[in-house]
Amino acid sequence: MKKNLKIIFPIIIVAGMLFGFQIANKPDPEKDKILMGLVRYALKQGHYEPHLIDDTFSEKVFTDFIDALDPYKRFFLQSDIDEFAKYKYLLDDQIKSEDLSFYNIVMERFDQRVLESQGYYREILQNPFDFSKDESFDVDYDKKTFSSSKAELVKNWQNQLKVSTLSRLHEKIQLQESMTKNVASSEDNIEGEADKEVIVKSFDELEKESREAASKSLDDLYTVMEELDDTDWFSIFINTMTIQFDPHTNYFAPKDKKRFDQTMAGKLEGIGARLQKRDDYTRVAELISGGPAWRGGELEVGDLILKVGQAAEPPVDIVGMRLDDAIEYIKGKKGTEVRLTVKKIDGSVHVISIIRDIVELEETFVKSTVVDVDQRKFGVINLPKFYIDFNERNFRNSATDMEQEIARLKEENVEGLLIDLRNNGGGSLKTAIEIAGLFISDGPVVQVKYRGEKPNIRSDKDKRIQWDGPLVVLVNELSASASEIFAAAMQDYNRAVIIGSKQSFGKGTVQNVLPLNNYFKYEKDLGALKMTIQKFYRINGGSTQLKGVVSDIAMPDKYTYFEIGERDEKNPLSWDKIEPAEYTPVNVYANFHEVVNESKKRIADNPHFIIIDDNAKWLKQGRDKTLIQLNYDKFKNDIEQREKESEAFGDIALYESNLTFNSPQYELSLLEKDSILAKKREIWHKNLKKDIYMEEALTVLSELEINKNLLVKN
Repeated sequence: MKKNLKIIFPIIIVAGMLFGFQIANKPDPEKDKILMGLVRYALKQGHYEPHLIDDTFSEKVFTDFIDALDPYKRFFLQSDIDEFAKYKYLLDDQIKSEDLSFYNIVMERFDQRVLESQGYYREILQNPFDFSKDESFDVDYDKKTFSSSKAELVKNWQNQLKVSTLSRLHEKIQLQESMTKNVASSEDNIEGEADKEVIVKSFDELEKESREAASKSLDDLYTVMEELDDTDWFSIFINTMTIQFDPHTNYFAPKDKKRFDQTMAGKLEGIGARLQKRDDYTRVAELISGGPAWRGGELEVGDLILKVGQAAEPPVDIVGMRLDDAIEYIKGKKGTEVRLTVKKIDGSVHVISIIRDIVELEETFVKSTVVDVDQRKFGVINLPKFYIDFNERNFRNSATDMEQEIARLKEENVEGLLIDLRNNGGGSLKTAIEIAGLFISDGPVVQVKYRGEKPNIRSDKDKRIQWDGPLVVLVNELSASASEIFAAAMQDYNRAVIIGSKQSFGKGTVQNVLPLNNYFKYEKDLGALKMTIQKFYRINGGSTQLKGVVSDIAMPDKYTYFEIGERDEKNPLSWDKIEPAEYTPVNVYANFHEVVNESKKRIADNPHFIIIDDNAKWLKQGRDKTLIQLNYDKFKNDIEQREKESEAFGDIALYESNLTFNSPQYELSLLEKDSILAKKREIWHKNLKKDIYMEEALTVLSELEINKNLLVKN
């Protein structure tokens, strides 16, 4: 799964279709030059492994910036690239002198080409496609070259739009056939169903609908892209510089920095509603459980927000306003009033007053459940992120929440704990160390190293052990950074069994977020630079960089044969090792190796895991195929062949264990008052019941036997 600049850049990709823009505000060359100079200086002075800004660096920035703007080769011509080529080995000099010439000429041409392309797709989609021709199209865009002429570029557009329309057409035909079949089969069973008819449309009619849908999708996407301003696009250019250093060094434009802070803290100040753009309107997509809008009971999902007023001030019309700007009017400090003029689903218009408050993003926080395994009770704790609020010490963080959750589960008399770190991408190093300390006495947890300096050993200094019973840590390929610090410490101390994917993500670096206005006095917000300043090492001396944490027990999953992780990122730092710290493994289990070996045998002999492994191989084979048939019959045959092959793996989705998961006692009263939270827990428990990885991890947990004499609790 090749990752590249598209992941970190604010480029909107819908159904593989990237579309253009016109810059929403005028460029600010003074600010852009200051930003370029600040970022360059910060990278040179503070990055863990600084690069020479030379011709090699220049060539990479040149290539990556063009690829970020036009990854599908749909806008630029080869003649454009040839014209830009004079800058290929000059960007290092331009970056050092804060010269924006390359950026300006590329963006000017990009704007021109994108505007031209509007006519291409609209003209192409006005006419029917001929799906009887024996044609194909390779969607591996990395291997494609830029078009040599506009005629070739239009042909490229035709092929891409034909793929999009063909996919929609096949789905519409399948849906129509399914509906016709369902009505026919129900005529003899349900009174009145015989009167229902499915309006059967011809191939040509469905083909036309598919083209119209493809056109509408591009129109919508163009509207979104129009809202991007020069700050967004210059961020792309700055990030083509930063990513040359490593994949986790990124520039945050001001609004991106706000989002990052909210994600890390797990909270924000506002009304507690997730909003989306719907045509010219700001639409309520979701109410956050427990938030002020949810508590008020007047604002509803589907409401369109027309105007926003601050208390008694005249309201501002936000129809047609870009979503980010509309949100800025709606958000605000705790205790302040906002008045929303909304249009309800029934067409009525109401003014709703909401007092803003702190909104906790519940899905960010620790949650737990209790499960019976062979009439014995165990606790499962899900930790989605190592969260912390850097600006407010008294706000909840993952370490204090984890300690509290363990205490609550101890009151339930659980015999063992399973910590689920799957998909946990990391977060705060500080909280990872503190959470590790809940399961060991005092001692080193991780080694952290600045460039050119000796490692600094970060330790747990609290001799208390919050949990001294059996412990299992469940990971996958997306368990990264702080998750790996915790899992590695538990493995090095022999404190827990690590079970899950072959290895975790492999991110062994530490970043710091630098607000750029702290380093340069400027009236406008310059955003922030997230920069790699350290590498961390296990207490055994090895790095988790690239290699991750290798599970004691590996279970196959659908990603087994995919390249997922740091090793597949662009420009990752290398793996190395240092001297181990002084620590003593606790060796608390009397039967560690027996339990691990028995689990490996179960997995190897389990028919369901065998099917999962076969499915992973099949998925890898399908992903490697990039040639799409543009003849409808061949396209259909390919899909039907894949669907037929997929039937061999149907049992995977049907799997269900005999386990029953229940909320801990303290949470029951909360669920009675909060129907949204109750529904979320119901869905979570249902999914856990169908989770074969959870089942095997709990089996391992139930088999572990503690040697009480080896774990001293103070």
